[in-house]
Amino acid sequence: MPRLILKREPNLTPLHKSYPYQAEALNAIRNLEYGAIFHEQGLGKTKIAIDIMLYWLEKKIVDTVLFVVKKGLVHNWITEIRTHTHLNPPVLTQNRHGNYYVFNGPSRTIVGSYEVIKNEKERMKIFLRAREVGAVLDESAKIKNPDSSVTKAFFEIAPLFKRRIILTGLPVANRPYDIWAQIWFLDQGKSLGHNFVEFKRALDLSNKLSNDREEQQRFEGEMVGTFNKISRFTVRETKKKGVIKLPEKIIERIETDWEDDQWQLYRTIRDEERAIVMRDGLPCEDNSEIILKRLMRLVQVASNPKLVDSSYSGEPGKLETLFQLVENISARNEKCIIWTSFTDNVDWFTRELQSKGACKVHGKMGIEERNRSITKFKEDRKALVLIATPGAAKEGLTLTVANHVIFFDRSFSLDDYLQAQDRIHRISQEKTCYVYNLIMKDSIDEWVDVLLHTKELAAQLTQGDISLSYYRSQISYEFSNILKGILNIEDKDHKRR
Repeated sequence: MPRLILKREPNLTPLHKSYPYQAEALNAIRNLEYGAIFHEQGLGKTKIAIDIMLYWLEKKIVDTVLFVVKKGLVHNWITEIRTHTHLNPPVLTQNRHGNYYVFNGPSRTIVGSYEVIKNEKERMKIFLRAREVGAVLDESAKIKNPDSSVTKAFFEIAPLFKRRIILTGLPVANRPYDIWAQIWFLDQGKSLGHNFVEFKRALDLSNKLSNDREEQQRFEGEMVGTFNKISRFTVRETKKKGVIKLPEKIIERIETDWEDDQWQLYRTIRDEERAIVMRDGLPCEDNSEIILKRLMRLVQVASNPKLVDSSYSGEPGKLETLFQLVENISARNEKCIIWTSFTDNVDWFTRELQSKGACKVHGKMGIEERNRSITKFKEDRKALVLIATPGAAKEGLTLTVANHVIFFDRSFSLDDYLQAQDRIHRISQEKTCYVYNLIMKDSIDEWVDVLLHTKELAAQLTQGDISLSYYRSQISYEFSNILKGILNIEDKDHKRR
């Protein structure tokens, strides 16, 4: 029986009807102690979660529902809850004094960020013992790293929630083992075990897969087994299954040529990185953060040499192609988003494209400033271009006023890539969507392209999106050998022969 008794209960009638596939997900999850909604980006997970909240409250399964979201999405969630319900939830913030009134108030629904919940962990424990609380964790890949302080805090309070739901369109955000901590929050190790180190070792997309067929088969079996272990409490739909009619999404790979000084700088840095990255002729620890940061220098030079050399005064090879694409898109009176991993690029492109009403979003901007920029892009007809970093704008935003996205450069993160492109390919989009990947010839961009494709296939198999036979027909484990070619590493054994 719920512990919070109100003199006047809120109206729990939903304001909008669900799509059939959303109603099916609701029915599958609503009476479980814990569950995961893994619907692909753009299929309305927010609506499903809100309907679960209303059901829990109406049936008195819990007396309070806590939505835990990324701090940049708090405003978005408040708007969504107000849009779909009669509720107006209070927000837990960094103001501890103000949070006292939230914890002790009569609200049935509360919104708070991951960081705030971590910082309020001790008071949260008291709150959870005093109330019957259901938790909804949005973008649950936020807790994919079991060693992070945020994840540890959520592991500690997880058993105190009466109900637990996680939401993400990418449970395998980057590599198959990313799913472990998210599932542990739900079932405390019942499905995927308690030992993350062992789980990670079994599901690591590593270099040793390149030339070992037996190891490849073992790895593939582990991915299929993972999905089978969690399928009873997860729901997933993808756009390809046709649960909702969306416009076609067309992906185009566009190769670009080097500017001379850019190529000279790239070659110099490539030779420096080659000596450090390679050991015995093979890339060492390809998932090491240190190694990836060093390789990212090559991505920077292929994007904009000024990011690593302030004396560079040329025009990067991708720039003319970018501006031509923007010109063609704006001539059709359509909008586009330019994605780049680097804030300096965002600021630069924004200045260069002011004639297109350019707006920008990146991590150095405050939340309110970002929201103003996004609102302008959505509402101002003259604002034809949004330039953004995936880290600041890839999640929780519907940007279907645009139907083109241009990746000027890409990081090694599958999550960044897929989330960013699907800001436009989602419910309410009416136009054909175009994704343009700018690839500098004979550069690290080519390895990134292969690596992301490999990661995407592994994610799809782990999530149950594709069959093992289809995975095997598409996969190549040659990413480490491709990297050797990109770094101009000679095969010593071949050279001796």
